[in-house]
Amino acid sequence: MFGIFGNSKDQNVASILKTTGTLKYKMILYSFLIGLISGGVIIVYRILGEYLLEHFQIMYKKANGHLLYMIIIFALLVCISLFVSFCVKMEPNISGSGIPQVEGTITRRIKTDWKKVLFFKFIGGVMTLAAGLSVGREGPSIQMGAAVGEGIAKKTNRMDHEQKYLLTSGASAGLAAAFNAPLAGVMFALEEVHKNFSPVVLMSAMVSAVTADIMTKSVLGINPSLRFSMLHVMPIKYYWSLIILGILVGLSSYIFNNGLLFTKHFYKKMPIKLEYKIMIPFLLSGIIGMTFPLLIGGGHILIMQISAMKFSILMVLMILVIKYIFTFISFGSGVPGGIFFPLLALGAIIGNMFAMICIRYLGVPQEYLINFAILAMAGHFAAIVKAPITGIILIYEMTGSFEHLLPLSVVVFVAMIVSDLLGVEPVYDMLLEDILGNKNNEMYEGEKNKKTLVELSVHLGSEVEGKYVSDIKWPENCLVVAIYRGENEIIPRGKTMILEGDMLLIMVNQTESPRMLDYLNSLTIQR
Repeated sequence: MFGIFGNSKDQNVASILKTTGTLKYKMILYSFLIGLISGGVIIVYRILGEYLLEHFQIMYKKANGHLLYMIIIFALLVCISLFVSFCVKMEPNISGSGIPQVEGTITRRIKTDWKKVLFFKFIGGVMTLAAGLSVGREGPSIQMGAAVGEGIAKKTNRMDHEQKYLLTSGASAGLAAAFNAPLAGVMFALEEVHKNFSPVVLMSAMVSAVTADIMTKSVLGINPSLRFSMLHVMPIKYYWSLIILGILVGLSSYIFNNGLLFTKHFYKKMPIKLEYKIMIPFLLSGIIGMTFPLLIGGGHILIMQISAMKFSILMVLMILVIKYIFTFISFGSGVPGGIFFPLLALGAIIGNMFAMICIRYLGVPQEYLINFAILAMAGHFAAIVKAPITGIILIYEMTGSFEHLLPLSVVVFVAMIVSDLLGVEPVYDMLLEDILGNKNNEMYEGEKNKKTLVELSVHLGSEVEGKYVSDIKWPENCLVVAIYRGENEIIPRGKTMILEGDMLLIMVNQTESPRMLDYLNSLTIQR
């Protein structure tokens, strides 16, 4: 071992080192339990949300043109909004998607109460879904899954670094159960939540995601979240259109991310109480539900029906603008709800509109109309979240079609390039920074005289790559415990060279872990 630490013979240090050898196998057991519990929670969450939304849709339809019904529905929406406001006041960390809060908890920059998060996110999220606001179920599902993981970790007295693995496992299980997409759940945990491909994270996330997915499919069926009956393989000669489509969704990512942040800041500046801020999207949902019911909810109905409906290009453009505004107003208010489905729905609308232009004026056959909508969803997700592999896998699992991997990759690649050129930041990193800027949030402090482990993947071209351990300026109170190179575990010495692709296991003080993680990331990520 190599590094600097006040007292490396500390009992806490010894106990941490002792657990590293069997860590992977212990995480499998706990991850299985997390998958079972998270799967059960998300199943109930989905059933309640969908059941209540169906009844609200019926009420919206009946109220159209009937003044008394309209008054009753708006009164009900006001009551629900007040209840959701109460939930947000009781636990502010349930506001919004929940994914930035999960990332903040894992990186030890935010402190949350897992019991309050799980309870209030569940009931507040169900009410938000029921009323038809333009938010998704996946963000709350990921946050509730992570809360289950944190609860299991604390109830079983897991160490600090083990808690982070179990939080990631819960997040993976939450996404898998929300979308019937276990591979996307695993990839999201690696690519977005934990941000490295640690073998321990991979194994534990896979166990929890598959377990949650089996539970969900046992109760809700094996069908993918989005089933399209007629999908034709697009010939290479039409791939020129995919490049243009990628450019369009890349441009949309700039509008989406900046629109979300602008709306959040606009709400913050409004000189009214939280109750009235949250009431705005609920009342708007009632208006849209009575006048244009296709646009209520996260977007599942819209995605499944828009390609089958005979709209003009101008009408589809109007739908796109309304969905943008409804999503910004819903999410910006701080209600507990995610952005996955809305951003996928917006991508589908863009794809549908572009397909109509290609079919009418550019000679593309009508049979590829749905393809454009599906491909645009993947590109839009990748450009906004900056998780391209997750985007490709998610759309593949949600549609149940593996034949479109190449066109998916083309659209995603182009969309990512355009969003990078426009300076679009990953949406969840952007939202996390916004949350951290709020001084009312409780920051993680850690326990004094306690240690924790952090894992870091060495990138090609990073500051430490190609250097000996002794030549690197490690911060004080930092101990390089091990270097994992493939299946081999290397005990670091002064003349051990760090190579690209190595996984570094480093021990730091709990109280310093957020600052240490930022600094160590700057050493291991490409300059």
